Amino acid sequence: MPATYPHSPLRAWWTRRPPAAGAAVMATGILSVGLHLAGHETLSRIALVIGCVAWLGLAAQFAVGLLRERMRRAAEAGTPGGLTAVAATTVLGTRFSALNRQTVAEALLALSALLWPVLTVLVVRHWKRKMPGGVFLCCVATQGLAVLCATLAAAESAAWLAHTALMLFWLGLVLYGVALHHFDLRQVLEGPGDQWIACGALAISALAGSTLLAADSARLHLWNDDDHGVLRAVTVALLVLALAWYAVLLVAECVRPRLRYDVRRWATVFPMGMTAVAALSVCADVDVPWLRPPGEVLLWISVAAWSAVAAGAVGSARAAVRSTAPR
Repeated sequence: MPATYPHSPLRAWWTRRPPAAGAAVMATGILSVGLHLAGHETLSRIALVIGCVAWLGLAAQFAVGLLRERMRRAAEAGTPGGLTAVAATTVLGTRFSALNRQTVAEALLALSALLWPVLTVLVVRHWKRKMPGGVFLCCVATQGLAVLCATLAAAESAAWLAHTALMLFWLGLVLYGVALHHFDLRQVLEGPGDQWIACGALAISALAGSTLLAADSARLHLWNDDDHGVLRAVTVALLVLALAWYAVLLVAECVRPRLRYDVRRWATVFPMGMTAVAALSVCADVDVPWLRPPGEVLLWISVAAWSAVAAGAVGSARAAVRSTAPR
């Protein structure tokens, strides 16, 4: 039986949002985190509200769609975009923890921990050679969990969460290597926006390493000197690699501009914002003070990119609503 959609053109457009639309929540959430780290609290909270509204809307859309079109939604969950649900939830959880809303952060951690193994298995089962940038979302989702676990470990002095985060951190790096093997490098010049996740996955890995280092304290005694040295070296190396990917992808955008709006452009904004957040976090937690100015520059670049993509999304929505409105 064919699917039936709401009579409202706007609702009809909303119900057709693909799983990749979750990258909009990821992008908005990480901007909120970055603005908080840079000291722009009001803007950070505005971004958080926008991200939460979008998260709730997409969650409701998926739940309703699951009741009406179970087969379609199940199939979409097996695409790489399905993992944006986990990544977006962990990003929002990390920001709520910074607001000292630990109960909300714990609830979001529990939800993402339930979704992560199911969606990861579904997605990995459909992997093939020559995949687009969404293949790296398996790493992003895993490292997002690591960041949230480590953040809550520091906030609540829970050593078991820190050790869980450490295991997820190393697993995320393994998944990055496997994803890189499946990535179609031609996407660097041809991709519609999600090729940037190759950079974002390394940036969130660097953020996870930085957060693990920050979670240590005299009370927890998480890492000995050797552990600390390895974590620090790996974290710095990951940030350097993320910045290198950023430069390569930025040059590719200049060589072959792709200015037309695509929902996957949110997967460009997220890595831009994540790289800025990783730089600001490493600056504070690994004691590399000279990283703060470039981190703030990258943050404002990501804010400009978010604004441009948001304008494109509004224009696309208006065009879609007009095309489906009754005449």
